[in-house]
Amino acid sequence: MHDTAIPDMRAIVGKHDIVMITLDTLRFDAAQRCFGRGELPTLAAHLPAAGWERRHTPGSFTYAAHAAFFAGFLPTPACPGPHPRLFALDFEGSETIVPGTHVFHDRADIVGGFHDAGYRTICIGGVGFFNKRNALGSRLPALFDESHWRPGFGVASVDSTARQVACAIEQLASAGSQPCFLFINVSAIHQPNRHYLPGCAEDGFDSHCAALRYVDGELAALFSSLRARGPAFVLIFSDHGTAYGEDGFHGHRHAHDTVMTVPYAHFLLSP
Repeated sequence: MHDTAIPDMRAIVGKHDIVMITLDTLRFDAAQRCFGRGELPTLAAHLPAAGWERRHTPGSFTYAAHAAFFAGFLPTPACPGPHPRLFALDFEGSETIVPGTHVFHDRADIVGGFHDAGYRTICIGGVGFFNKRNALGSRLPALFDESHWRPGFGVASVDSTARQVACAIEQLASAGSQPCFLFINVSAIHQPNRHYLPGCAEDGFDSHCAALRYVDGELAALFSSLRARGPAFVLIFSDHGTAYGEDGFHGHRHAHDTVMTVPYAHFLLSP
């Protein structure tokens, strides 16, 4: 079965800000548990009644997943496909480009495609692959017109999301009326995350959920700022999950279900 139920991105690109938020390392089961318990008031206002969509990631760790995302290959629904894509680069023989797909031509990444379409492309980094401290940490940020990273955005900072959101709001304000492709790699859920759960001595599923609750609270200001600018199309999802001992697995960069199954959502923000 070929699912074609995607928004018409040809009608959205050019008329809306486009915002891509990756909740680095967020597991699907953690995201859905927090939703089911009513612990995500900011995000729940925009998620479907059933909560997050269960999807499969194209990569088991940050760099691989984001390289795919920026080539137009987002997490795919966890059911048989093929599944049409929102964005794509012109690619002969693709079975996932449909009439609603916005295709960028003569580009190797969608970030450059948004630039060509008149967007200001902004990267707010989070984990080490966006810290610009070395050649590898500079490779993905270099795709953007501008990129921002400082230690307060990183995994060790207890208020990282608040700092990232403040930077994003500042950059959106400076863009004026120019449409923006805003990308934020949220680092807070990545280990270490035990500092979000009082009395927690070791990272685990509960501190993972606590980190997501923190992130949800900080996103409210970003969504308000986007509404003030005009319409925005928001994509928010995880790049990969992580294991906390399930079947003997720990961490990520392996293909355990806790790593490869991720939460996904997209929605419109009206002015």
